[in-house]
Amino acid sequence: ALRVGGDFFFDPQPGDSPVKLVLIAGGVGINPLFSMLLHIADLHGYQEGKGNGYKMGTVKLYYSAKNTSELLFKKNILGLMNAFPGKITCRFHVTQQSSQICKELQPHVTGK
Repeated sequence: ALRVGGDFFFDPQPGDSPVKLVLIAGGVGINPLFSMLLHIADLHGYQEGKGNGYKMGTVKLYYSAKNTSELLFKKNILGLMNAFPGKITCRFHVTQQSSQICKELQPHVTGK
């Protein structure tokens, strides 16, 4: 299913089938998706610690902004990718980057 804007949420129940999610955000539109990403990280952490409950699938976040300084929560997102390698991934896209991209972000950024 594809949802654009509006009132949406991700609240799987323990008996639900695992799903793979693709989250797409631009600019400040990351806010609700970042909340979902934190919830997903909690589900992965709970699953690793207890082994029961909802079995979370993989999550891919695509996030675009004018430049890397406008990518909100980028350090937090990188931290989640490092904490859950292969389970949470992100591709940042910048459209008007004029300065060099820092080494930490380089492998995850496409654009100008």
